[in-house]
Amino acid sequence: MEIFSEKLFKELEKAGVKYLVVGGVACVLYGVVRLTRDVDLFVDLKQDNLEKFIEVMSKLGYKPRAPVDPMDFADENKRKEWMQGKNMLVFSFYHPIHGMELIDVFIYEPMKFAVASKDRKVFNAKGIRIPVISITNLKKLKRLSGRPQDLADAKALEEIEKRGRKGGSKKKKG
Repeated sequence: MEIFSEKLFKELEKAGVKYLVVGGVACVLYGVVRLTRDVDLFVDLKQDNLEKFIEVMSKLGYKPRAPVDPMDFADENKRKEWMQGKNMLVFSFYHPIHGMELIDVFIYEPMKFAVASKDRKVFNAKGIRIPVISITNLKKLKRLSGRPQDLADAKALEEIEKRGRKGGSKKKKG
């Protein structure tokens, strides 16, 4: 049985969309034991990349949670308006048939995408390449949020790093 994120990651890779997995799924991939109900993405906000991303979302049947045209997400001015007028930080997509399939995408760069992408870790699962924000940058995002779950995630990621260092694994030099 294919879970929805497998299909999502396959299609994003096939379309050449530049993105990073962040949030709870990223934590789980790094070894944090927790449940998550959505997929959080940090997508390169360049116009052409967003258009490819939106095409994939539409192809897979996802709709914006807000009552807007999905292509509005590709409009930088609209994203700025949402941030300033509605305090929006993420744009949410849901699947009308599979209501539990939620995808949240940053509408701004919480850090420079090019920098975060350079430090990413690529996981392979069932032949699918999954680009994930580095554990260091994930901790930064979690602390930036300040929500209790995110602070707990940052602490759990710290513990995973400590166990890794004690276990003799070497840190990759960049």
